[in-house]
Amino acid sequence: MVKVPCKLVTWDDVVNWCKALADKIRESGWIPDVVVAIARGGFVPARLICDYLGIVDLLSVKVEHWIEAATMSPQARIKYEYTIDLTGKKVLIVDDIADTGDSIILTKEFIEKNWKPAEIKVATMQWISSVCKIKPDYYVDEVKEWIWYQYPWTRLEDTTQFIKRFLKEMKDKKVWTYDEIVNTFKEWYGIDVGEWFYKRALEELVKKGVLRKVDDKYEVISV
Repeated sequence: MVKVPCKLVTWDDVVNWCKALADKIRESGWIPDVVVAIARGGFVPARLICDYLGIVDLLSVKVEHWIEAATMSPQARIKYEYTIDLTGKKVLIVDDIADTGDSIILTKEFIEKNWKPAEIKVATMQWISSVCKIKPDYYVDEVKEWIWYQYPWTRLEDTTQFIKRFLKEMKDKKVWTYDEIVNTFKEWYGIDVGEWFYKRALEELVKKGVLRKVDDKYEVISV
């Protein structure tokens, strides 16, 4: 039974969504002077949007909220604050997904207060309307039931954290085979990330002292 519903996103998905997003922005008649990516998830979509709209100026704001895959920190915060002058400029904030909306709201307030732009709008590929506190000005998919979008730029990170999560919850099981780990991953999250990611994630967990490899099995040391 799936415990954390996930959608496995491909690079083609991202490219197609960003093309659609750029088309919506262009059709609205509003073209930004500056694109601001919410780091880290907004980096790739923001760069694609710049390409598809012919925007040269790309900036970023680092917001920490999802410190672990599908697990939020208590409060979103901007990690590295800096000030620039965007007086008279139209700014488009880009993130991969509007889930809670906290990161977007925080970024928008920070830019309004410190960078003084003429106008700010928000674009995301997905909008989880059932839980999000803000509706983006531009989006491609309205998601009505919460699901974790597993984007290609967080695949190894998410795989590592997801494995660690079920190892912790199934703490009575101390020794695992590779096949048991892969099958449990598929059962819990409903996706298959592929052999390279499973093996590299296990290497990371061994390196971090979470697991110890003994012959062809993995012993849980610390979770």
